[in-house]
Amino acid sequence: MVGHVPVGGGLAGTQPAPVVVQSMTNTDTADAESTIKQVYELWQAGSEVVRITVNSPEAAAQVGKIRRGLDALGCNVPLVGDFHFNGHKLLAAYPDCAEALAKYRINPGNVGKGSKRDEQFFAMIEAAIRYKKAVRIGVNWGSLDQAKMAQMMDDNAKSAHPLSADALMREALIQSALESAQQAVDIGLSPNQIIISCKVSDVQDLVSVYSDLADRCDYPLHLGLTEAGMGSKGIVASTAALAILLQQGIGNTIRVSLTPEPNESRTKEVVVAQEILQTMGLRSFTPLVTACPGCGRTTSTYFQELAMQIQSYLRHQMPVWRNQYAGVENMSVAVMGCVVNGPGESKLANVGISLPGTGEIPVAPVYVDGEKTVTLKGDHVAQEFQAIIEAYVQKNYAEGGRLRVVSATKTISIQSVG
Repeated sequence: MVGHVPVGGGLAGTQPAPVVVQSMTNTDTADAESTIKQVYELWQAGSEVVRITVNSPEAAAQVGKIRRGLDALGCNVPLVGDFHFNGHKLLAAYPDCAEALAKYRINPGNVGKGSKRDEQFFAMIEAAIRYKKAVRIGVNWGSLDQAKMAQMMDDNAKSAHPLSADALMREALIQSALESAQQAVDIGLSPNQIIISCKVSDVQDLVSVYSDLADRCDYPLHLGLTEAGMGSKGIVASTAALAILLQQGIGNTIRVSLTPEPNESRTKEVVVAQEILQTMGLRSFTPLVTACPGCGRTTSTYFQELAMQIQSYLRHQMPVWRNQYAGVENMSVAVMGCVVNGPGESKLANVGISLPGTGEIPVAPVYVDGEKTVTLKGDHVAQEFQAIIEAYVQKNYAEGGRLRVVSATKTISIQSVG
């Protein structure tokens, strides 16, 4: 069984730990102020590891400043440096950058070509050893080692039982990752400081690659589609792929790589990753709202608006609440729209409200821990219900308060070996 520490790895036999949510900035790292701002926002939203692009001398020169700026804000989130092509030069030339990062992401497909590949890979691993940093061996099907792929294609053509083109690509991903990890160990990097990813864009390919990879190594695994897409497509694809693997106990860190819509916050990918884990019962991050989908009994949109308002309120409160109220992320809230399932669902939540449906008496009973406590009516139902939730949190989750949770957080053991 494999556990995960936020920036490193942890081989079979280590203490299991929850799956970690990761995200990545899309700012120019050379713009330290913008990068600090976005990393802080991602961290406030719940990202537990943040990757930043380190692609130029200008970017590398700012990494130490970014780390210090975050520390000054009380933000201790680990930073991962995303290196491609020139990472060996940047780590050597900018020791402040090498020291400030918690982990180096190395792509075996573009660390170097020909005879320079091993030399430049060696230099990056040596830096990780020198500065005691973790390494992610991050293989991507869009940037596979072309020399290796060509050799495998030649060998496959001569085989009595050749693989299909798709199967060969998947095998190339896995071999590239495992061979690079072994090379890093041979250089002197501790296996406990290595995590592997083999990212593709297709859901079935991702499931196949990681299922096979989990059978063939003890390394912690970072999950995610390399380009999930935009909007509902990206959310659905990521959920489908990650849920299958997580249900099998595969995966130690996850990222939902959403393409942001214009003017959309980068934090959406963090929220989606959290909700995947929380709705599967693997971790809890923020109280979630149960709400009915609506039907002919609920022709008013009031309950939809209230559910949205309450969910937004809960999520915005979490950066403050998580430091003041232990266990509040497990609280359940229900906002229901009529008398069919409303009272029942409300009773099952820590705090629930059953709003009147079409033609029903215009009153809204509120249930706290299964007991009806008050009936709201009039123009201030939303404000009054929000105040009830606030009072419940202060009473039940403050130090010394009576903690009552409907569904306790489940910690899971992460299986990287099938």
